[in-house]
Amino acid sequence: MSKILFVMTGADHWTLADGTKHPTGFWAEEAAAPYEALKAAGHEIVVATPGGVVPTVDQGSLAPEANGGQEGADRIAAVLASLTELQHPITLEDVNLDDYAAVFYPGGHGPMEDLAVDATSGRLLIDALDSGKPLAVVCHAPAALLAATKADGTNAFAGYQVAAFTNAEETQAGLADKAAWLLETRLAEAGVDVRTGEPWAPHVVVDRNLLTGQNPASAAPLATELLKRLA
Repeated sequence: MSKILFVMTGADHWTLADGTKHPTGFWAEEAAAPYEALKAAGHEIVVATPGGVVPTVDQGSLAPEANGGQEGADRIAAVLASLTELQHPITLEDVNLDDYAAVFYPGGHGPMEDLAVDATSGRLLIDALDSGKPLAVVCHAPAALLAATKADGTNAFAGYQVAAFTNAEETQAGLADKAAWLLETRLAEAGVDVRTGEPWAPHVVVDRNLLTGQNPASAAPLATELLKRLA
């Protein structure tokens, strides 16, 4: 089967407006659910991060209340434990897009810290978009789209319809008033057409070869959409 590239944050914190560092990383469900679905379909996963650092999981994403109870938390933890590719990431600079059938960006607040300003990731996103290969991005990972700047200074995703973690969800999570900037607002400022669904409900938007999901609950449905394009 095909090789799928998971581009993941290397950050273990998110710098808030007052300069404090909020512990974070990637959100467990947003890596585990797509990983489980893609592996079950026979695909190979390769993880890439800035600098090739081993990704940090947001500890909050392992809590029972984030996974519908203890049983769900245990299942997510078990999937993550099987995701051995996390321990051996390659660097973004070493990615050869020709090797992969699709690219997937899991979220968590981590991408707000590093991928949002990572030029190498930005170029990879532009190349993936131009290649026509499926490009799937979920929750806070659309922050990475902000680094996809073309030579003329415009954003490569301007005019694309996307789902992303909303201002309403950030407010309900209790972090909107502490954030240096909000994802939905910043994407709109870059010319991206953010299509919002109900807070915390699954919401997937497909525009050409770009597939996006709004929140953790959207990760599994997003993987389903991705699999349709890999069939």
